[in-house]
Amino acid sequence: MTTAVAAPFRFFSLQVVRTRRLGPSLVRVTFSGADLHAFHSDGRDQSLSLFLPHPGQAEPVVPLELGDGWWQGWRELPDGIRAVMRSYTLRALRRDPDEIDIDFALHTPAGPASRWASRAAAGDRVLLLGPAVADNRAIRFRPPEGTDLVVLWGDETAVPAATAILESLPAGTRARAWLEVPHAGDLQDVATEADAEITWLVRHDGSPMAVDAVRAAQLPAAERPYVWIAGESGRVKELRRHFVGERGIDRRRVTFVGYWRRGMTEEQLRAAE
Repeated sequence: MTTAVAAPFRFFSLQVVRTRRLGPSLVRVTFSGADLHAFHSDGRDQSLSLFLPHPGQAEPVVPLELGDGWWQGWRELPDGIRAVMRSYTLRALRRDPDEIDIDFALHTPAGPASRWASRAAAGDRVLLLGPAVADNRAIRFRPPEGTDLVVLWGDETAVPAATAILESLPAGTRARAWLEVPHAGDLQDVATEADAEITWLVRHDGSPMAVDAVRAAQLPAAERPYVWIAGESGRVKELRRHFVGERGIDRRRVTFVGYWRRGMTEEQLRAAE
């Protein structure tokens, strides 16, 4: 069942096709659905809202029958019944057959989404609130015309978007990226035609983290750099201050997105916004 939401977004009823463990902290889940032909996105950091069932439920409970009133109806459902909602980014979209990949960061202690992803199996059902229009407001990576250097930083929650961005960059694009993950086993091969230098930072191996690693680096000379930073909101704010305050990059050329906040659930984070 699908229903229209505020265009250009709509609900898609999906089921798991397969899963693939990418490392100790990452699992890729591939989904299909009868309506995925209507899913469109040109963004490499396309944001999505995923609704997951509680243990014992066959599918997530979202009152789609209420039409535009679904949000209020969903919020009024009891905690143990109401579908778990979490924000993710699209890792890949394929046609023939229509499939999407979403990469999940696994952590301890596991939250409801991490727990669901670690146990996901073919046939499991979810609901996705995603784009029906390729260019939409939930895409944040938008380098201005004339950009001559792309700079990226992301932790494990942003690695799916960051690697998708790197893979999409045109041949010859100069790029510098720092990707932070918990374990060495989480490192991935990134197939990109860009002139990209990618540094993996492994927390459990004692690598310098976030601001320290970036601050110590010498960036290639550029007149029109563009910076994209995503992950834990405290780190993201620190890095934004570094690029704007210490490196003097025009704040209008710095995109920053807090995907999560240390010590807070997504429900608490939404309530605080």
